[in-house]
Parts: sequence; structure tokens; C-alpha cells
Amino acid sequence: MTQLLYYADSTQLEFSAEVTAVQENKVSLSATAFYPEGGGQNADVGALAWDGGEARVTDTQKDKATGEIWHTLEGTLPPVGGAVRGEVDAQTRWRNMQRHSGEHLLAQAFFRLDPRFAVAAVSMRNAECTIDLEGQPSETDVRTAETLLRETLGRTRLKLRTVDVPEAELDRYPLRRTTKVTGTVRLVIFEDETGFFDVSACGGLHVPWAAQAGPVAVLRTERIKGDLTRVVFVAGEEAGELLGGIYQQSRALAAGFSAGPADLTARVEALRLSHRESEAQLSALRSALIAHEIAAAPLETLGEVHLRVLELVDAALLPAALNAVPRGEVLLVTVAGGKVGLASACGVHAGEVLRSALSVSGGKGGGKPEAAQGQTDNVAALLAAVRERLHAAAAPLKP
Repeated sequence: MTQLLYYADSTQLEFSAEVTAVQENKVSLSATAFYPEGGGQNADVGALAWDGGEARVTDTQKDKATGEIWHTLEGTLPPVGGAVRGEVDAQTRWRNMQRHSGEHLLAQAFFRLDPRFAVAAVSMRNAECTIDLEGQPSETDVRTAETLLRETLGRTRLKLRTVDVPEAELDRYPLRRTTKVTGTVRLVIFEDETGFFDVSACGGLHVPWAAQAGPVAVLRTERIKGDLTRVVFVAGEEAGELLGGIYQQSRALAAGFSAGPADLTARVEALRLSHRESEAQLSALRSALIAHEIAAAPLETLGEVHLRVLELVDAALLPAALNAVPRGEVLLVTVAGGKVGLASACGVHAGEVLRSALSVSGGKGGGKPEAAQGQTDNVAALLAAVRERLHAAAAPLKP
């Protein structure tokens, strides 16, 4: 079984060991500081080196049956029995620990706010980590928990302590969540001189001091299946980078309004209001233009049906035109490029007429009795077919 150096000292990143087994592109070592994937925390990566060779460690996994830690290598493999020097990638390890500690601490903040906010699942695979909570916390609850944790990290000196506790003695500790682990249970504890802040059964790695996981910022919440609320958060260096980047972007955007970041929301709201007003004015102008164009279009009498044919250049005006068909008439609209539409306000089934006419002109389309749209490369044939069918509208329509 591999000796687990990462539990003895989570800050140890370099070590020496012996290759005990080789399996495809993986090696097992007599000891390792590489943490294997598990408990929602990513595996460590880094490098192995030996006399005459070196390789990148791209993944680390634990064989639950044997307890062996397998290191996936990119490159040549060292020989069995050979001595190797390992080096864990410092940034990956540190950020994984910050994420994991941030999850424990934020979950405890929610729990202290309301014990109903129990953790159902967690994930720290990406910079944006998640906690799935029961109890349906509101946005106010989320911000209150975030504030509680921020104040705790800033005003206390919570230190990490890990202990291995026999299952029978777990009742001595205020576990935030019950555990399914039996036998000896590893507890991760954040505490100060006043007592426990968070106690959790956990096999992962954490920062030595709780404040090193900060800042912890909640980005958003999502309601997911099972009446759970997913809390998306960032922690540590990744949170600082993200928040700093957002501030710089906000500052640059605000500069375009001759304002500061604090004024950006008000400026954007004013811009949104102005946009809505402009859209309303544009819509009114479009309606007036369409009404004028329809009124100017010649009125054709085809048997008992009155038809107007309108040519448009802008396809964006087609829906408005179809909605403006005069009462008692049929309106045929053509657009450059072959887009066509037919609207009826006299009892003629626009969808059936257009679909039938399009079948003649080699196009496709259809729609409802009051309005229909389609596409054809032969507009002239379509116009002729529509006129023919409208002229015979008193008789059953046939394709």
C-alpha cells in the first residue's frame, strides 16, 4: 500500500520514492505526495523524474480495493524498483485546497444561518464550485451566509486540525453532516481558541488557516431537481482573480459613460429605458410605414376576394405587415430573396392557400388560417398560383 505523504503534511510538494508497479501508462509508488481525485476534489498533477528520464503526472487515482495510488504519466515510464523524485504542481494543489476549504466554510455559514440548509452534494472540479443545499434558501439567505463567512474569515483565526476518530467516538464532535464512513473516520476541523467552527468527515486536503481560503464569493444560485438550490461560488486566488477582472471590466465599461463602477448600474438602467423608448418609437414608425405601403398597394378583385400585393425590401417588416391586413381583404407580401407571406381577414384560409401555391412554385411553407409564411425561388409563379386559388376561393381548395 502506498504511503500517503499528503496527509502527514498537505504543504509537502516534493518527495522521493520507489516505483512498486507499472500498469500501462501508470505507475504506483512506495510513497506519494500526489493527492488522488476524490470527494469532489480534483487530483494533483505535476512531474516525476529519475536518472535518465522524466514525465508529467497528468492524473492521480486511488484503487479503493488495494489502497494503491496510481499516477498517470505522459511520456516514458520509470522501471519497477527504480528511485524517482516527485514534484506536485503547487498552484493546482493550492487552489484545489482553497476550493475545498471554501466549500466547508461556506456550507457551515449556511448551516449556522439555518440548519435546514443541509448540503446534499458538492463539486470543486472547476473554479466555479457548487454546493447543492436543501431548505430552499432565498437570495437574502445567500447574501447573509456570504457576509457571515466574510466576517468570520476576517475577524477570527480559524486553524485547520485533522484527527482520526473511532466511529464510536464521533458523538464527541459536532459534525455538520452525518457520515457513512465506518471504522476510523478522518475529521477536518476549523477552530480557534473559542472552539469549533466547522467539523466534517472528509478525506480531502485543506488550507492550514481558514482565512487562506478567502475571499469566498457567491456568484449565483440555481434551482435544480429535488427542490435543491445550487449555490455557485468561487474561493481563494481564483475568486480574487475573477472579482478583480470583473472590476476592471466594469471600470472600463463605466468610463464609456463618463462614470465610475458604482454608477454603472444606474447608467445601464437609463440606457435600457432609452432603448425601450426607442424600440417603441421604431415600432410605431414601422406600423405607420406598413399602413402607408398597404394603402398604396393596388386592390385586386378576384371573384369574391379582394387582394393586395405588397413588396418589401426588409424581411424584418414581414410579421408587422401580415398583422396589418385590412379587414375584408387578403394581403400577399413578397420580400427580396424569396420570402413570402399571406394574411387573410376575410375568411380565406391563408395557410392552405399559400401552401398550395408554394407547391406549384417549387417552394415550401404554410401556416394558420389568418397568416402564413414560406420561401420560394419563383415568386412570379407563386403570385399567379395565389391569384388563381383566390379567384376560386368559393370552391374547395386543392393542392
